[in-house]
Amino acid sequence: MPKQNTAACSTKKTSIGGQALIEGVMMRGPHKTAMAVRHVSGNIVTEEWESELSNRPRFWKIPFFRGLYGMVDSLRCGYKALMRSAELAGLEESEEKPASAFENALMSVMMVLSTVVGVALALGLFMYLPSLLYKLLAGALDNAFHTEFWQESAVMRGIFEGIIRLILFLLYLVVITLMKDIRRVFMYHGAEHKTIFCYENGEELTVENVRRQSRFHPRCGTSFLAMTLLIGIVISICIQIKTVWLRVLVKIALLPLTVGIGYEFIKLAGRKNNRFVRILSAPGLWIQRLTTREPDDDMIECAIMAFLPVIPDDPKADEW
Repeated sequence: MPKQNTAACSTKKTSIGGQALIEGVMMRGPHKTAMAVRHVSGNIVTEEWESELSNRPRFWKIPFFRGLYGMVDSLRCGYKALMRSAELAGLEESEEKPASAFENALMSVMMVLSTVVGVALALGLFMYLPSLLYKLLAGALDNAFHTEFWQESAVMRGIFEGIIRLILFLLYLVVITLMKDIRRVFMYHGAEHKTIFCYENGEELTVENVRRQSRFHPRCGTSFLAMTLLIGIVISICIQIKTVWLRVLVKIALLPLTVGIGYEFIKLAGRKNNRFVRILSAPGLWIQRLTTREPDDDMIECAIMAFLPVIPDDPKADEW
């Protein structure tokens, strides 16, 4: 039988995190990573493997550097689990119709191309477009009022670009929530959060106990993205460059710094619950109203099955 946390006394802060998949959930513990997916047959299929994050070089454990490593590693592991969940959920028929070597090679090329195009579109929308819009708007306002205030104000430029990026991010979330499959993924996202909260509250991991937990967690990736957007506003204010393309290049170069600061805040939010942290966490928790939904019992069951294998034998091994 898999081990459970049955301590019903004090609240703990765990480092265990997760990700919603297609018809399932992945959980990452200090030593193991596990995923549980509802197979097309209706049964839950679980898979687990050793976590590689704990074996990272010492350099990548340094504050402000560990965030970049963690994000890249999470994206890599998350993509692997997402593709596997698609197979188990019946969205891919690779097991029934094995692909030829040429088809596999062609698929690899297409995936690389789609990734490049996706990154280019993201950089264009979230980096270049806000800077370009401000340049056009500032020029029009300065011409209308015979001033150079808007073009010279780094504060207004940074705030404007940050607000535009935030609006684009929210619009993107609103649009994808119109898709039925995405709404189900967001329900599994809610199940993931509820399960982690149940464990942190020292309650037995049952469907009934998990169901009554909150679906809004301060360590969520959504909160991380929201925080990096807010940090980006401050960094944009500090960039005095006005040339759009050069300004974009500088902001891209500063992305590791932005990610590093955002990660350190998420670690703080997962450890503390004072007023300062609650204020800074509020935007991310609010946005989670879009990225999480109340799960059904079958989804909660999947989240629990993914969580149980990653609980370490040493209760202190997963302390946040």
